Amino acid sequence: MLAFPPVGPGWLVFAGVALFLTGLRMSASPRQGLAAGAVYGLVFFGGLMWWLSELGLIAVIPLVIVQSAFLASYGWAMARLNSRPALAWALIAVGGWAVMELVRYRFPLGGLEWGAVGYALSDQAWARAGAPLIGAAGWTALVAAVGAGLAVLAGDRLWAPVAAALLLVFFASSTGAAVPGPADREGPGVEVAVVQGSTPCPFEHCPPNERLRTYQQHLELMKTIPAGSVDLVVWSEGSTGSTNADPVLNPEVGEAIGAEARRIGAWALVGGDRPVSDEEWVNANVLFNPDGEIVGEYRKQHPVPFGERVPLRPLFEWIPDLDAVPRDMIAGEGPAVFRLDGFNLGGVISFEGSFARYARRHVAEGAQVIAVLTNGGSYGFTPASDQLIGMTRMRAAELGVYVIHAAVTGKSAVIDGSGELVGEVSGLGAREVLRAAVAPRRGAKSPYSLIGDSVMYAAAVAGAAAWLRTRASAASDNTQPSSRRRSP
Repeated sequence: MLAFPPVGPGWLVFAGVALFLTGLRMSASPRQGLAAGAVYGLVFFGGLMWWLSELGLIAVIPLVIVQSAFLASYGWAMARLNSRPALAWALIAVGGWAVMELVRYRFPLGGLEWGAVGYALSDQAWARAGAPLIGAAGWTALVAAVGAGLAVLAGDRLWAPVAAALLLVFFASSTGAAVPGPADREGPGVEVAVVQGSTPCPFEHCPPNERLRTYQQHLELMKTIPAGSVDLVVWSEGSTGSTNADPVLNPEVGEAIGAEARRIGAWALVGGDRPVSDEEWVNANVLFNPDGEIVGEYRKQHPVPFGERVPLRPLFEWIPDLDAVPRDMIAGEGPAVFRLDGFNLGGVISFEGSFARYARRHVAEGAQVIAVLTNGGSYGFTPASDQLIGMTRMRAAELGVYVIHAAVTGKSAVIDGSGELVGEVSGLGAREVLRAAVAPRRGAKSPYSLIGDSVMYAAAVAGAAAWLRTRASAASDNTQPSSRRRSP
């Protein structure tokens, strides 16, 4: 967990995974491997995501237990296979890690990519250089490969597996650096203003009319942007919403934002939540054109479990804290790519920014710039914003596109197609406007945009093949003694 923002450096993740796998390789029994995996998971996820406790222990404890169960199961399985030859064990360890992560990314309740070890490398330029080829998921598999190689080296004193693992890392980073970068395929710059208006009481709830006052603060900052100075204005998730501060439900709000877009002569992407009924609501990015008209909308596809939607609600009615989630979010049906003047913009919302698949789908549909609209207001002065920005840095690098990261009270930033931060990062709870020139991606997409998590799938297949071969070999060996006894 120390490898992740805001601590780092990211390369510490190699040591953490290697020590864990070495412990599993030396485990005396499956029960010992189960215990090692459980402890590793509890310490790692508890230490990484402790900021969820800002919402109460009911938010962090079940999540940490569920995520730790993946590592506990992995530890049990790998300790059972310690009799396998070193190279086979290493292949199975990497393949098993890939399978574990591929499942964890999707289950339960839509999954979680937070904590995938590849994201720890977001502060390493050499790792981001390899991301266009293999993505953060590919780096997760390669970190596991290095860890497995070191584990068998420590336990079996064999150099071949660790040498192969290190060669894989070198190949990924050097080949990735040779992939044409954003500077080779970018078009003319687009001037962008990120409006971080904060709330009237950052990191606290202060009714009445908190959302209306939040919208008003964003509108006041937008009024400071000189006419004709930018091409795109981005507000964050939750900067509008409810009934009285939503640009769709309240015509006055829509007209006020539209008037500013028209005055500046810019497109405006604005985030907000809109009630649909007493039981349901939508979380959406609303797009205004330079004439001040609403011309598009993207609805968030992945609600935060128990934060934006309560699965199987009747089963959890006994938990008082869930009264804070009275409505369930209606999930959007797919990506929405907005056709702006000269480039295509895709926007994902908050939690979706931590998953590779949502931004990648937008790029597949033609997005040349990605906006991540987020909030961060529930997590106070914690590392939550730093960790999400780390993930979006890797997202920018693997897709080769600029990312506009806009938050209400969390940190806002602009990230170029190599994962480098452009200019300053805003402060937590601050009210400010970030300005940057964004270059839309032109030409061919990055290899990762096309092949996705293929490295993870390849690792899983190699691990399965090694497991099947050693199992067949073990079965064959069990038949040999009786054969020999029948020989003359």
